Amino acid sequence: MEVSVIIESVISLFIIILVGVYGSKKKIITAKMNKGLVDLLIQIALPFMILSSFIYTYDDTIKSNVVKTFYYSIVAYIVMISVSHLLLLPIKNDKKTILHFANVFVNTGYVGFPILNSIYGAEGVVYGSIFNMFFVILVWTYGLILFKGDFNKKKLKEELKKILSNPSIIAVCIGIIIMIFNIQLPDALLSSIGAIGSITGPLSMIIIGVILSNVKIKKYLRDWTIYYGVATKLIIIPAIMYLISLLVGAPSKAINTVIIMSAMPASAMTSILAESFNKEKEYAAVIVSVTTLLSLITVTVLLKIII
Repeated sequence: MEVSVIIESVISLFIIILVGVYGSKKKIITAKMNKGLVDLLIQIALPFMILSSFIYTYDDTIKSNVVKTFYYSIVAYIVMISVSHLLLLPIKNDKKTILHFANVFVNTGYVGFPILNSIYGAEGVVYGSIFNMFFVILVWTYGLILFKGDFNKKKLKEELKKILSNPSIIAVCIGIIIMIFNIQLPDALLSSIGAIGSITGPLSMIIIGVILSNVKIKKYLRDWTIYYGVATKLIIIPAIMYLISLLVGAPSKAINTVIIMSAMPASAMTSILAESFNKEKEYAAVIVSVTTLLSLITVTVLLKIII
């Protein structure tokens, strides 16, 4: 892909982010309204985008890559968890928890899928949705353990039910069934699924704009852990992932998709769980905001290198 096309895609996303900032500053989009937009994105738009990405003609290479993406995603999460744990040894207390969560759980929904869609189209979203399956599973198990400490059996069962009923997981399962059995859907249904899924990109960028507009970053400018954490998240871990991919062999869309996803900014779940457990919630919001903003630069550079 031409570098200019990549840059244009990222700039396009950034412009939509500015619309979100404007909407927030002018009180057009309130905090309550933004929460509703997040629910709309996660519960409806994103699952439809994932489902629509599975509805097209597959060749054997794509089917093979879907299977490979399962293994690549598992390896990616093992690497991210291990590398993050080692790099964050100098940092203590709740800030370490926040940074480790941010390193492992990336923004697949708001940023990852729109970027993959702009670069690889539906095929990229298919591979990304496999990566996202592991995100959903781990965030409600390993992620909660990071904040809470442990689980009892009853709580674990409740979280497993949440995982199985997650709209994105359901969309992937339905999509895989459609892919395996080559099910043909009516044109009217296809059009509706595609139309609903298409709002994912602009909606996610507007939400990010609202988040960025409400964070007071100045008070954290002298905190060295912010700089260290951001560098670890956006530069060191993606670089390690890329170097490992070179050892695997010839690059492919499946491998590149996993690398791109691992290079995404910190998930909004970082802020949500920090607030829920009252652990450095402002610090978490800064990490999410700064990594999101700077990822527009780091991801552009990464895409130029790997594509």
